[in-house]
Amino acid sequence: MKNQKTIKNICLALLISTSTGLPAQEKQTGGYPISPVPFTAVKVNDAFWGQRLNASREVTIPLAFSKCEETGRYENFIKAAHPSDTIKVGGLSFDDTDVYKTIEGASYSMQTFPNAQLEKYIDSVLTIVKAAQEPDGYLYTARTMNPKHPHEWAGDKRWEKEEDLSHELYNLGHMIEGAIAHYQATGKTNFLDIAQKYADLAVKEVGPNPGQACVVPGHQIAEMALAKLYVVTGEQKYLDLAKFLLDKRGYTTIKNEYSQSHLPVLDQSEAVGHAVRAAYMYSGMADVAALTGDTSYIHAIDRIWENIVGKKLYITGGIGATNHGEAFGKDYELPNMSAYCETCAAIGNVYMNYRLFLLHGESKYYDVLERTLYNGLISGVSLDGNGFFYPNPLESIGQHQRQAWFGCACCPSNIARFIPSVPGYIYAVHIKDLYVNLFMSNNSEIKVEGKTVGLKQTTNYPWSGDIQIEVTPKKKQDFNLKIRVPGWVQGQVVPSDLYSYTDKKKLSYTIKVNGQTVESQLTNGYFTIARTWVKGDKVEIHFDMEPRTVKAHPLVEADRGKVAIERGPVVYCAEWPDNDFSVRSAILPQKPVFTVENKPELLYGLTMIHTDAQILSYNNAGKIEVKDVKLNMIPYYAWAHRGSGEMTVWLSNDLSSSRPVMPPTIASESKIEASHPVKAIGAINDRLIPKDEKDSSVPYYHWWPKAGTTEWISYNFESEKTISSSTVYWYDDGPWGGCRVPASWKIYYKDATDNWVPVENTTPYSVMKGVASDVSFAPVKTTAVKLEVKLPADNAAGLFEWEVE
Repeated sequence: MKNQKTIKNICLALLISTSTGLPAQEKQTGGYPISPVPFTAVKVNDAFWGQRLNASREVTIPLAFSKCEETGRYENFIKAAHPSDTIKVGGLSFDDTDVYKTIEGASYSMQTFPNAQLEKYIDSVLTIVKAAQEPDGYLYTARTMNPKHPHEWAGDKRWEKEEDLSHELYNLGHMIEGAIAHYQATGKTNFLDIAQKYADLAVKEVGPNPGQACVVPGHQIAEMALAKLYVVTGEQKYLDLAKFLLDKRGYTTIKNEYSQSHLPVLDQSEAVGHAVRAAYMYSGMADVAALTGDTSYIHAIDRIWENIVGKKLYITGGIGATNHGEAFGKDYELPNMSAYCETCAAIGNVYMNYRLFLLHGESKYYDVLERTLYNGLISGVSLDGNGFFYPNPLESIGQHQRQAWFGCACCPSNIARFIPSVPGYIYAVHIKDLYVNLFMSNNSEIKVEGKTVGLKQTTNYPWSGDIQIEVTPKKKQDFNLKIRVPGWVQGQVVPSDLYSYTDKKKLSYTIKVNGQTVESQLTNGYFTIARTWVKGDKVEIHFDMEPRTVKAHPLVEADRGKVAIERGPVVYCAEWPDNDFSVRSAILPQKPVFTVENKPELLYGLTMIHTDAQILSYNNAGKIEVKDVKLNMIPYYAWAHRGSGEMTVWLSNDLSSSRPVMPPTIASESKIEASHPVKAIGAINDRLIPKDEKDSSVPYYHWWPKAGTTEWISYNFESEKTISSSTVYWYDDGPWGGCRVPASWKIYYKDATDNWVPVENTTPYSVMKGVASDVSFAPVKTTAVKLEVKLPADNAAGLFEWEVE
């Protein structure tokens, strides 16, 4: 392999924290001012994170490999090694990356838990991958397996559709990430050789010069990966390409917010478009800024970060408000039930905030990182490691469940590579400063000014605010221990006015060294202990930790008149298994009083919060009734482990936001059957009505991607009913989505001979967008009613609600 000597000399130098944030401490000139501590130097023995790390190693990573096998990911490489005009190219154009990401996660795991059998298995997979690589380095199975008839997103020639959906550079980016991790873990270059060969081809074929494809990635990540490859190899061409891919964005063929190509990156100030693409691009900008010293990138990222944290961040740390483009919404657009908050976007949010800390050294970035990590990120994978969320909503009526896998498997494989990297986020170093950023039990050996310092951290965080750190330098040594005092201790939910505490509690903290209280002014959110440390010095940290009530900025319409509950870094939710009433209809007192209960037997151990509440409901006469209840809450990350049902993070504490329990209706008590039965069909009789045509917060059912067909849904009654009208609220996401109001619709009833008979309508069948479409008909007695829908010729249709009376 070329440059092998260079690689061996540099591989222990700074590895820019792209997907993992796990560089070694030494850094090259122009790198981040603050050096991360490699996760291989940190041995986590924490009850909370130890369970997560074990589940990742023992369940998630093996599952991801097995799914790569079951779903044909490996077969794609085999086909590409033996291309044919007869091969039908299916799946997604980025399916190759699931293999790369899983190898990456397994490699991180092997660095702390060596596994010869796993290493041998990965080598066998890489043999298949290598065989699929074309002689000049191109490795993109979606084209190579059938060059004459490639994947429909690939285009007729290389890079032609890169800015659209081909994902060629995205595949390269994840390949580089996985290859570097594999090299770190094993010392072998078999994967790195493959990745570098493809990267060399990209350098040759993509760029501004004649004969090159002047394109930028349709899905960013290559920027981060190429910067990392530059650090590993020392070859400037990789950094140059990374910078080109950033600098050219906004100047090429495709210009849209979806892929953040609507403006040059240096002119951007608002987070827009696909949230994962955005977070990866912002992280790549930070990497290139750190390596080139170009501060204009930093100024742009700082502006965008202010926009996210001030106007577009969920209380769980999730980003991406809408499923339309898996994208950021408008400022303060943060719906709960329809919140997208993709797991991959949460991971991207961690990457971005981590880099900004490395650039600026301010704790506010870790405040956002920690909030994301403990809430909107780990909610994306079940506690046992074998179930996954793609979106992570903040409210549900039971339509959300973790899945064993997805056809678009980016989130499970991303989780597989992220979780093993968590120990690398705990500490960081800058000259004489040793930063303690996260709190979890671990034993570590960290280089400070070239000398090894042992740290032993012991804690029951996030359930307790007590942390002990034993400091063991080889010899007595002067350095500054900088302890992050979280924003939630200082009375700040997030580093903006987007959220604020509504109670008047004043939390405090104390820090002792060898039993003696020490004092220090906070600088950039850090409590600094400057001393000559000797073996056996002990630091005791205490953060007050109490349940807090949080309100959102008044411009966040979805959260008006509501509060959320959090304790320490953990956001709580109310879920159906712990409450025998509709949690979505609960109203908290203006000044709730909480009790905290340790539940070691529940969901691998957690702390539950209890408080008094009330339920409003309509009785059969249509009058409001009030009932006192005890509300029980669990951490948000732990929801959806015990079956489907209601869940909510935001709870009403004002009548303006109350949602009384509705009385049952004919529709709500009916059994649903359909021509296209899916779980989402439960939305049609949930009694949730959209407020207008743009209301995406209400669940809906659709027939996409069908078009031009005739579909049906039926309600089967428990007993014979007399009905005379029907109302439908149609779902139409035009002009960009694939659903429109139907071409026509019709109501049938089941007669005494079990035949479907059309009703005799007395009013026309109205077809309206955003308002009720209804029909009246001659009364009929029946045990079932059917809605028949003719889809538009070129679109699907959908509906929010179907009522019968």
